[in-house]
Amino acid sequence: MFRLDHKIAVITGGGSGIGKAIAILFAKQGAVVHIIELNIDQANSTVDEIVKGGGLAYAHACDVSFNASVMNTFNQIGAIDILVNNAGIAHIGKADTTSETDFDKIMSVNVKGVYNCISAAIPQLRKQGGGAIINMASIAAWVGIADRFAYSTAKGAVMAMTLSVAKDYIKENIRCNSISPARVHTPFVDGFIEKNYPDQQASIFDKLSLSQPIGRMGKPEEVAALALFLASEEAAFITGSDYPIDGGFIKLNN
Repeated sequence: MFRLDHKIAVITGGGSGIGKAIAILFAKQGAVVHIIELNIDQANSTVDEIVKGGGLAYAHACDVSFNASVMNTFNQIGAIDILVNNAGIAHIGKADTTSETDFDKIMSVNVKGVYNCISAAIPQLRKQGGGAIINMASIAAWVGIADRFAYSTAKGAVMAMTLSVAKDYIKENIRCNSISPARVHTPFVDGFIEKNYPDQQASIFDKLSLSQPIGRMGKPEEVAALALFLASEEAAFITGSDYPIDGGFIKLNN
């Protein structure tokens, strides 16, 4: 079950964190993986790890917020079966403390970047007679999270795009679903804590972990396993759905 043999998968932001875990797992399950990354060194590192494990993977330097670059990259890759829109950036701030520049940057990467990749991927998915699109949303699209105004706005848009794409392309055998993680332990989280709380790293890590009712952060590999299911033929009857993977955050945090 959950094999991706002979499938071609594009994963944005596949150089680190959740994207890297997805890329490695998809390759392990038989997919040919194409990683789209702003940081080409990180992308190449993931590719090297996949190749050493016997898989097939390729790295592409691309800023997902630039439409022409995205279109060119997808045209170079050609026909695909799976797109995972994982690339994104974070931001801390309320409506009145978020600058226009920061708001535009979040929208450019987290919203326009998803649009750019979906619009470029649809013609390539058609060549294969359909396929699967998986968008990385967030629990921030479901519940109010303090000081995450722009990020929450962007992830709400991603969830809405998921529904729209699922509706528009269902007759073309293109499925579209999203995943909404709570806090996941990635190098980004460690860097955030080190930068903002250099003298309280252990206590802040514990605090962030305990914000999930299950008592810990998620693991990138756990999100990757959910993405694998949604990309596989075992999920062929699923489209237009969002899947929280949140340690009980949405339903039990009261």
